[in-house]
Amino acid sequence: MTDRTLWSYADIAAHIRVQVDTVRSYRKHGHLPDPDRVEGGKPYWYADTIRAWSARRPGTRGRRGPD
Repeated sequence: MTDRTLWSYADIAAHIRVQVDTVRSYRKHGHLPDPDRVEGGKPYWYADTIRAWSARRPGTRGRRGPD
């Protein structure tokens, strides 16, 4: 089953256990995937998009964010 829940910067930050500003910086420097949707000028990502990206991040082997 696909999780199409939309996540904001805050949701991503909670999932990977960093500050919201860190996630914004990741996007600014091209380290986040492109947003799946933009609503009212704000980017959002599907939960599955971020989970897949998070699993591929260097140095995250064996680490798990909250589900």
